[in-house]
Amino acid sequence: MAGPPLQQPSFVLASLKADFMNKTLLQQCQELVKVIDEYPAKELHLIFPWLVETVLGSLDGVLLGWNLRYLQARTNEYLTAVDFLDPSGPMMKLVYKLQAEEYKYEFPVNHLPGPVKASIQEGVLPDCPLFHNKLQFPLPGLMSLTLSLNPFEYYMFHFAASLTSLRCYPVGQHVSTSDSAYFLLVDSYLKYFLPTEGSVPPSPFSDVRGAVSPPAPRSPTVPFAGYGIHNTSLLKRHISHQPSVNADPAAQEIWRSETLLQVFVEMWLHHYSLEMYQKMQSPQVKLEVLQYRLGISSMHYSTPVLPGYGNLHTYQEPFSPTEEHVLVVRLLVKHLHAFSSSLKPELISSSPSAHSHTSPLEEFKRVVIPRFVQQKLYVFLQHCFGHWPLDASFRAVLETWLSYIQPWRYIPEKHNPQVDNQNRSVPDKWASFLQENLLMYTRLFQGFLNRAVRTDLVNAKNALMVFRVAKVFAQPNLSEMIQKGEQLFLEPEHVLHHRQHRLFMTPSHGGSFLSSRQPINTDGVFKVKNHVYSLEGQDCQYKQMFGPEVRNNVLKLVRMIAQAKQTARSISEHSAEAAASQSFLSWFGFGSSDLNTSYTGNELDDMGLETIRKTDEYLERALEYLCQVFRLPAGQLSQLMVSFVSTQDDAGTRQLPDCIPGENGPVLTDLGRLQIINGLRRFDIEYQGDPELQPIRSYEIAVLVRLLFRLSCFINQRFAGEMDALCSRRGFVGRLSRHYLTQPSAGPISRRSPATLRGAGRQTHPRLSLRFLASIRTLLTVFLLYLLASFFSIGPLSCTFWTLLACFLYGVCMTFFAKQKSH
Repeated sequence: MAGPPLQQPSFVLASLKADFMNKTLLQQCQELVKVIDEYPAKELHLIFPWLVETVLGSLDGVLLGWNLRYLQARTNEYLTAVDFLDPSGPMMKLVYKLQAEEYKYEFPVNHLPGPVKASIQEGVLPDCPLFHNKLQFPLPGLMSLTLSLNPFEYYMFHFAASLTSLRCYPVGQHVSTSDSAYFLLVDSYLKYFLPTEGSVPPSPFSDVRGAVSPPAPRSPTVPFAGYGIHNTSLLKRHISHQPSVNADPAAQEIWRSETLLQVFVEMWLHHYSLEMYQKMQSPQVKLEVLQYRLGISSMHYSTPVLPGYGNLHTYQEPFSPTEEHVLVVRLLVKHLHAFSSSLKPELISSSPSAHSHTSPLEEFKRVVIPRFVQQKLYVFLQHCFGHWPLDASFRAVLETWLSYIQPWRYIPEKHNPQVDNQNRSVPDKWASFLQENLLMYTRLFQGFLNRAVRTDLVNAKNALMVFRVAKVFAQPNLSEMIQKGEQLFLEPEHVLHHRQHRLFMTPSHGGSFLSSRQPINTDGVFKVKNHVYSLEGQDCQYKQMFGPEVRNNVLKLVRMIAQAKQTARSISEHSAEAAASQSFLSWFGFGSSDLNTSYTGNELDDMGLETIRKTDEYLERALEYLCQVFRLPAGQLSQLMVSFVSTQDDAGTRQLPDCIPGENGPVLTDLGRLQIINGLRRFDIEYQGDPELQPIRSYEIAVLVRLLFRLSCFINQRFAGEMDALCSRRGFVGRLSRHYLTQPSAGPISRRSPATLRGAGRQTHPRLSLRFLASIRTLLTVFLLYLLASFFSIGPLSCTFWTLLACFLYGVCMTFFAKQKSH
């Protein structure tokens, strides 16, 4: 069968755009499959950028594309989209078809993560080899930079960027990240290009030139021209001494795997302050930055620069990862552990000379985590620990962290014999991993401690997070390995003197991992110091996890746990009483009208007895695990518990938060703020302003409140003098006037409110208040009274007269008895 007649590329693209959006997703995929199969790469070249944007959405988030992050497994279009974008599907077939012809596509630098973008705009190319030889300079009159990417890189950059771009999704429908098409595709790409078994399938479209390989390092003598700054540009890399990866044909096997991982890491984990980004740069780059800035300061003329130039050292990216973003990062971490752990056992402890005989994929497994992921994930998690809200959504960040520091959980089954998970200790072979990731265990644990003491531990979700961390660190042999790692770091500096000629290599230093392989140093002291200094700098102040300062913070957390346990038990005891105190008449407004007693500081309305029981269980077990990890004596723990219980009020009432006297009342201390956040103590909040101006209550009619307030104000202003004269009279008439025209005494001044002193000196003048007539309960009482009077043939006027007379006599009696009581 003859193929279709060749058409102009513009006509093919125009025919696709004509009614593409009017078709269903299934019809769109069928048409695209036909076009991909029937047309050569020359015609598909111009279609590719439009297709990527149509499927994945625009980089600015305006176009949603197929909305993969919202496409759920329960929808009809889910399987259609997943099959089309599968690693072996039509979309990747198009990518490989264009890859064989070596087409290039432009990706705007403005849509890279903030630190990378700002770095490039100042003239410092990132260390990651993914950006080498790809920077395209703007045409005259334009100020935007772009990256020149091959089809595979272009597609993966767009796919990764769609996770971090802002999208507008339909409101009111629940979206599960793990059930989305995007989440499944990430998992499929990782399993396909980073396989735990076998090798990466070859590209189906490889011509005589072979598949496109990673770009060769650029000579440092070739400056970037037209960048907008002087010709001695800093965009000269320090990798010129490294051999080209193209010299090794075996590297062709895994270039897609390396590219995929680098794109995911750069686009998902590269979001933090530029100060931290500069700290992670290699020494050569720092030297170039210094020379560049000195050169700028010595110039006697101004030079035009790109937008954002000069702000690198003060840049702070306003980026907050979403929960979906973090969950995808966790998926990446878990798969990389499984990928790295699938290294053949005979290669794990082999000598460096034997590595030259291993396949590139096996060598990639050996270095994938320390070289590509370790630094950026640490800074990413550190950013999340410091900026994430103090709520239960932090669980996603927490589980990502716990997944990374437990690589032994993701060993393939054939390498991991089944043992009792409850009593399994951490194997000694992971000591090297722990030493190379010491800050992941110690510094982030301290960050978690700072968060835990500021969260509401009575909340079951927050209690579960404390339990999870305590359980992980209580695994047998783990705390001992951490202590050993800290001891190695604290070894005297003379231990490293015989290695001063070596460079503290950063994981991202250099080009491809195959081109800069260094002999493995098995010395634990060198590993730990190299790790800490490369992440925190040579002048870092390391705080020991088992030192006295952290131990005091743990004791503080233990005390907060004890307080939260006591609070949870008190809630459980009083919940039944609170439920019984609510009467049926409260639905009609006859319940307590005092809003000051409706405290729900911990949002415990939705907490049932089962939830409170789980909270108590989580906190109890967390205490046990923390005692195991930090070897807290049982007597010390019991003393903390007893000292807290003994401070509770004998009557069962709440104590005031910790505070000091201030000019306008009590002032909270830091401890008092923590007590309020955790719901352990509270002030008795009372309204102490003008009673006429207090908020409209739920049992009042808003329109009547406002109308009666205006009427009262008019009467009070019109007859202010007469009311003052009546209330100032002595004798029975004066006392009766004060009974009706002044507010009743609020009783003794409360010392349990933070604003008591502010309104203590307020004076009130005689006035008439009609606000009680706007109350639903008052109107309902009057209605029932008139209804009852009608049964006795009493007319409305007569009923009103007798009601007013009864109110007057009630006031007379109250005034008379008040006089007798005063005597």
